Amino acid sequence: MERFSFREPLKGYEIKLEIVNVEKVRIPEIQREISDRLIKQLAESINRIGFVEPIITVEGPDGYLEVINGQHRLEAAKLVGLRQIPVLILPREIMKHIISLNIEKAPTLRDKAHQAYSVFMMSLEENPNMREDELMSLVDFAYYITIGFIVDRFNIGRFPGYAFEKVLMKVDDFTSYTLKDAEKERERRARLLMEVRDVLEERYKELGLKNALTKESLVLKAFQENYGKWVRNVTDDFYTVFEKIKMTIPKIFVEEREEDFQGF
Repeated sequence: MERFSFREPLKGYEIKLEIVNVEKVRIPEIQREISDRLIKQLAESINRIGFVEPIITVEGPDGYLEVINGQHRLEAAKLVGLRQIPVLILPREIMKHIISLNIEKAPTLRDKAHQAYSVFMMSLEENPNMREDELMSLVDFAYYITIGFIVDRFNIGRFPGYAFEKVLMKVDDFTSYTLKDAEKERERRARLLMEVRDVLEERYKELGLKNALTKESLVLKAFQENYGKWVRNVTDDFYTVFEKIKMTIPKIFVEEREEDFQGF
């Protein structure tokens, strides 16, 4: 196989460029869901101009190369019948930065949550005494981890994370716990959010609402009922905030076409 190596110009680690068999490359579980539509678009592009952008990979523990950027290009290459493709092989520790590297398709909140959970669990396995707030360079927001626990650990694929996102940004921070303790903390937060979700779904049905976006309005109204419309900093902790929201949602009324809360 053709191969070439060079040094990354800023960090100085070695990068290998190789032409490899597609069977040697696989998509790890940390990756987000595949888009069939994007695969077809990329296949059309490859048929027009060829496969010109290498897939970014790391070496797996069992001899395979694991994709950290380019899973759709890999599937598109298979679709057009390519047997060999160019890949860049980075050091395995770069796997933790997959959220920053993965720019092929705009990630959804569920994608970000899934990858944040994977980064958390990889870090936990490598160093359980690492502080959770050291993950700030790898995960943009702590609430991605909490939602990741809901989606991945508790297997709730259709959790309406968007409905809680604006509140989570205010009250769900990285902790100073070690990862082995933070794991229990994230489970507790995830369980409370699922309880609030149940109350939210019940109220949504009671009001006969059809537009799922009104779930966010219900949550924001419940939050504002307790903390006001223009609050910037919330002094209550995560549990107090969401317990109050859980108690308040059954009293909240929204109309189907209520406008967004511009002042939140």
